[in-house]
Amino acid sequence: MPTSRPRSPLAGPSTGPTAPFPIPLSGPIVKGFGRGSRELGIPTANIPLAGLSVGGHEEVESGVYYGWAGVDVDAQGHRIERGGGVWPMVMSIGWNPFYKNTVRSVEVHIMHDFPNDFYGARMNLLILGFVRPEYDYVDRESLIKDIRTDIEVARKSLDRGAYVRLKDDPYLTQFEGGEHEQKFAS
Repeated sequence: MPTSRPRSPLAGPSTGPTAPFPIPLSGPIVKGFGRGSRELGIPTANIPLAGLSVGGHEEVESGVYYGWAGVDVDAQGHRIERGGGVWPMVMSIGWNPFYKNTVRSVEVHIMHDFPNDFYGARMNLLILGFVRPEYDYVDRESLIKDIRTDIEVARKSLDRGAYVRLKDDPYLTQFEGGEHEQKFAS
């Protein structure tokens, strides 16, 4: 249950990420539960939970995180052959107790309005900090309100110099071949 205390407008120290961050995470974008856009109005790009093993952090605490997302698409959501775009992101790793999920999921909200879906695209994440733990909610409106606050906290946190510099990390736009994707898609 969320606390009634006001939330901090920033997450993470102003000097930049501290251990265990940054955490790299990658995988192909797969169809999720279909709730992000349809029910919440907050689209997500989901990657298989197996993607957590790529960064060597299988035991990451459930909760909300922020960082940068590199995707092999252009600003319209069309796949491109080399490189890709980098956008700010906020993500949930967890069980989504409001929906009573029976499996843990990795759901990434990329802070950019894409006119097209891009399932199958490759996504590299650089997780830079923790926003809050995972909560259950009494209603959908409370969940949406908290997600919108998470988005603003992530945006403001990433606007600081030590975090902006990490947007240029080459990892974000260097994608492995299809065999990497197949390992996680199966």
